[in-house]
Amino acid sequence: MEFGIVELSRLQFAATALFHFLFVPLTIGLSVIIAIMETVYVMTDRPIWRQMTKFWGSLFGINFALGVATGITMEFQFGMNWAYYSHYVGDIFGAPLAMEGMMAFFMEATFVGLWFFGWERLSARAHLIVAWLVAIATNFSALWILIANGWMQYPVGAEFNPLTMRMELVSFAEVMFNPVAQAKFVHTASAGYVVASVFVLGVSCWYLLKDRHVELARRSIAVASAFGLASALSVVVLGDESGYDAGQNQKMKMAAIEAMWKTEPAPASFTLFGLPDREARETHYAIHIPYVMGLIGTRSLDKEIPGFDELEKDSEARIRNGLVAYDLLTKIQDSKAGEADPARIAAFHQHSADLGYALLLKRYVEDPRQASEAQILQAANDTIPTVWPVFWAFRIMVGLGMAFILTMAFFFWRASFRQMDFPRWSLWLGVVIIPAPWIAAEMGWIVAEYGRQPWTVAGVLPTALSVSQLGFGEVALTLAGFCLFYATLFVIEIRLMAKYIRKGPQDDLALTEAWMAEHRAHLSASAPTGRM
Repeated sequence: MEFGIVELSRLQFAATALFHFLFVPLTIGLSVIIAIMETVYVMTDRPIWRQMTKFWGSLFGINFALGVATGITMEFQFGMNWAYYSHYVGDIFGAPLAMEGMMAFFMEATFVGLWFFGWERLSARAHLIVAWLVAIATNFSALWILIANGWMQYPVGAEFNPLTMRMELVSFAEVMFNPVAQAKFVHTASAGYVVASVFVLGVSCWYLLKDRHVELARRSIAVASAFGLASALSVVVLGDESGYDAGQNQKMKMAAIEAMWKTEPAPASFTLFGLPDREARETHYAIHIPYVMGLIGTRSLDKEIPGFDELEKDSEARIRNGLVAYDLLTKIQDSKAGEADPARIAAFHQHSADLGYALLLKRYVEDPRQASEAQILQAANDTIPTVWPVFWAFRIMVGLGMAFILTMAFFFWRASFRQMDFPRWSLWLGVVIIPAPWIAAEMGWIVAEYGRQPWTVAGVLPTALSVSQLGFGEVALTLAGFCLFYATLFVIEIRLMAKYIRKGPQDDLALTEAWMAEHRAHLSASAPTGRM
């Protein structure tokens, strides 16, 4: 197997996944913001809120359609570039994907259609129910995808069958309630809410700078800042939960996040800044904050956090134990069909949890049992991911998260206690930061996925064994095709979004203007109430 094929296949999947994730968080967040706005409309019967709901809904529709297109093409790669992965763990990975299609995506697509075409056909309350069903289905769809991904990060509820040579599902409940998957879902959903909040805030700030659609923009800022502040704070809280889960179940990833070369005694400190050096196995110019990592990774001040030195030794021990499992597996496969020794199978299951570690040796030798001591040590070293991308992606994500909290808090304060008086510099800030939450979201995916290497399924299936038997040229050609296709979709997305944002709201204009005129007359005839 050419190692270049593995890297090229990884690059293709990373490119398509990261591009697809440009659409996902905005869809997740906008679906909830739109439902909130429509709720206000149904409660108050004020046309301005109906107009807001329809306007932001049109942008949601554009993003939703293109997100579906990118997601479908991404899934083709499981069978195209990752055939052995699909064969080896398809029974487990395919289950939540099937549930997502049947229970979430079909529901989402159905209610999206009802929402767009049901304004004049459904009662206000029925249409509001549809809006919330769209939001629920959108988030439910993300749940099933992240259950599948969470299983790859922390495989539970499955075991290897030595007769079929595949992983098989033994407990769907364990897969569904996987702690890593649940933490990933709530953290990712909250991040999506922040993305949508910053988007709505930024577009609304642009309208105020241009002195257009002022009433829509002011109210949209009020909703986005309140919802965004709550979401940004929840990202921090739920991110702490993800950090704790990583400290318990993904220790190598935790060490990569911290560039923790040696086991950190309690209470472990957090590295605010540094330059990780894998060759020297140290972090140059490190600036530490005492106690913080101990609280994140162990929720205590008296537990150490293992570093690469200890984890690498543990990997070596698991490789050696996995070799016992591999030897027993080979003998089971060599026996005649139906005559496998039950005692040998029982012995295999005693060591099978480490079989994946023995498979790491296949990168260096066809039969892992023939591996030299040097190759075993090298395979143990391979379990350490490339540190600097994970280290810096995490810090960029956290730094941007803090910036979102401050930004949303400022706009919430001005909207709630300063009668919507926003300084011009703050409006420019709102416009400038529009891309920032996407950067933070992409950094989060880099931490999650890059930090899992060298595994496709952690501890079970190495990435180097997961790929299809394709030629370098075939993968390069499809990579170029996907990049061209996605670049085209990206241009379409930007042009459509910009077009509809420039046009502004187009529905209920006369009704809204009449109501606004009446509303202003009422306010001028009485003391300002600050009502919206």
